[in-house]
Amino acid sequence: MNIALIAHDNKKNDLIQFVIAYQPILEKHTLFATGTTGKRIHEATSLPITRFQSGPLGGDQEIGAMVAQNNMDMIIFFRDPLTAQPHEPDVSALIRLCDVYAVPLATNMGTAEILVRSLEQGDIEWRNFVRGNKGE
Repeated sequence: MNIALIAHDNKKNDLIQFVIAYQPILEKHTLFATGTTGKRIHEATSLPITRFQSGPLGGDQEIGAMVAQNNMDMIIFFRDPLTAQPHEPDVSALIRLCDVYAVPLATNMGTAEILVRSLEQGDIEWRNFVRGNKGE
């Protein structure tokens, strides 16, 4: 599965701790991230991760393009709901695309844990059929 990892500045440490906790599950999948988030996750875990631009520089849109092409299977996006983001329209567009293409999206640690545990149990395998890759 292709999994995107994104975090606003005030949530990056939380996401890094989450990835460390669930590394045995996540390392079995292909990981993508926005710029600084991906760099920090890689430094903390040594997991291979494809990095896009930072969110404000278009990284959210790059991940959104993968969603629109059915090439992203899950997004874990630790958002900071208490801080205004200059690229909020991009964030909203990414969330909308997840709804349009039925891509599971977690915006907080509680939902992310449910998704990752479901991933471990094989409950999200239907994404392989959506993408037409029945064994990837």
